[in-house]
Amino acid sequence: MTGRIPDSFLDELVARSDIVEIISARVPLKKAGREYKACCPFHNEKSPSFSVSGDKQFYHCFGCGAHGTVIGFLMQYEKMEFLDAVADLAQRAGLELPREAQAPRDPGSADLHDLMLRAARFFEQNLADNARAQAYVQRRGIDPKISAQFSLGYAPDAWETLLKRFGGQEEDQRRLLQVGLILERSGERSSGYYDRFRDRLMFPIRDSRGRVIGFGGRVIDQGEPKYMNSPETALFHKGRELYGLYEARQARGDFKRLLIVEGYMDVVRLHQAGITYAVATLGTATTQEHLNKIFRITSEVVFCFDGDRAGRQAAWRALENALPLARDGRELKFMFLPEGHDPDSLVALEGAETFENRMKESLPLSEYLVQQLIADVDLDHIDGRAKLKALAGPLFARMPEGIYREMLADRLALRVGMPANKLKEFFDAGEPKRGATSAPEPRGRQRGRMSAGRGNLLTQAITLVLHHPKAAAAVPYPEALARVDKPGVTVLKELLAQAAAAANPSTAVLLERWRDLPEYGRLAEIAMGEPLVADPEAATKELRMAIEKLLDEYGPGRRTDELLRKAEETGLNYDEKAELSLLLKSKGRPQARP
Repeated sequence: MTGRIPDSFLDELVARSDIVEIISARVPLKKAGREYKACCPFHNEKSPSFSVSGDKQFYHCFGCGAHGTVIGFLMQYEKMEFLDAVADLAQRAGLELPREAQAPRDPGSADLHDLMLRAARFFEQNLADNARAQAYVQRRGIDPKISAQFSLGYAPDAWETLLKRFGGQEEDQRRLLQVGLILERSGERSSGYYDRFRDRLMFPIRDSRGRVIGFGGRVIDQGEPKYMNSPETALFHKGRELYGLYEARQARGDFKRLLIVEGYMDVVRLHQAGITYAVATLGTATTQEHLNKIFRITSEVVFCFDGDRAGRQAAWRALENALPLARDGRELKFMFLPEGHDPDSLVALEGAETFENRMKESLPLSEYLVQQLIADVDLDHIDGRAKLKALAGPLFARMPEGIYREMLADRLALRVGMPANKLKEFFDAGEPKRGATSAPEPRGRQRGRMSAGRGNLLTQAITLVLHHPKAAAAVPYPEALARVDKPGVTVLKELLAQAAAAANPSTAVLLERWRDLPEYGRLAEIAMGEPLVADPEAATKELRMAIEKLLDEYGPGRRTDELLRKAEETGLNYDEKAELSLLLKSKGRPQARP
């Protein structure tokens, strides 16, 4: 399934899905006051720290930090993709998926998946029957168990073996061509087709549901190209898929991190060594689609590259693609191997424990970025520092606002030898001010940073909305809130609007609106905490008071008071006089004497 699901549908789906019922069917829950407790299904523990709230429709483990809505639970527990989890819940609730969320109905897609499965089994049988291919697998140190787990196979050293097996009719040949298993002969005197993969060790590529969607082929002995992938097809898009991700999710229910390597053999050998969180890109740089998929599973990514020039070039491309997703709460690291080694050879030489110890020494994205930027500039001279600033500017422009970006700018400022605030002004020059518009920003854009402090007035208001969404829905939405000059107020504004618009607002309903946004982690953290007040009526009163204080302290009136005070003390320039005049007219107050 592809496509975006309307928020209104997600609201209804979450409202109709009882998280206690869904989880209790998989995990034995015990009533504990207003909530339910259990031993966490995502990590080993002896005493229960896993809590499920029927009121909030939210789960949280105080041991490992796992948390989320009913959709998030299915994704984490059943190893489902987001759309698959939504489809499962929709079927249970008797809801029909919106048309835009459904994949185009291609009656032949099931046939294509079946064809790919039969081809994979054909290759697998050929490996079992071919002594030379088996000898190659043994020489590469792959044991039979891991070979079976990854369904490794062998494409015979012949031009039409696969074609003869599965391409008896013209329609069969059309489907083989459609999935990239055969190629059309070229030339005026040539006609017909031939096998794409010949004399190669075959690596089936599976999607999130375990269906074979493509193949990678590694030449046996000598030949070029060393690796060959399936072409882009209706089933296979290399910029979206990661080799080994399905196997990794089957091997372990939780992920502290994912390790991204470059080759099929690297993944297989790492899994065999017990490093079952290794995946590989498919002959392309790591894309933002890859990373979005990964960050739905874990918050830590380690890129692993060979230490040669090509490896470092690939690392820089990965860094550039990762910058827009470098947000608070996410870790992006870079691991470089000794010259002459790849993960396959190194884990065979050193073993898993030593390899993982090397991983602990990986460079954080911030450190790697600064190191690369200063490598070719002379910081002892003004021209070198100016060049560094100019090189860094476009990279910082790709990063979302947040603590991560602030800290990285501070670190670079130390190296450049200039005040951090000046460097940040340079980076922000020409950029639109984030979160300044009064209209709700489109889903998918950053909505403004939130303060981490529970005592912060804005955070208090957001906490009240998340813990008492029905009470919040009764609070009139003040238009003046859109003009409050405080980072993160857009978050409160949208939460209030969402609570008011939802037919049956709950904590889970609100959180699902923010699932793919950078604020989700902080909002989920607030939702997990203790409520400021227990009574809904008290929550409504407290929320009204918090909003009134925000308007008093940060609203448009504050600018008026500042200008009036300056007029009395030092006087105003021409632009300030004009601004004050407009503000006073809008408030109906008498104009001050310049």
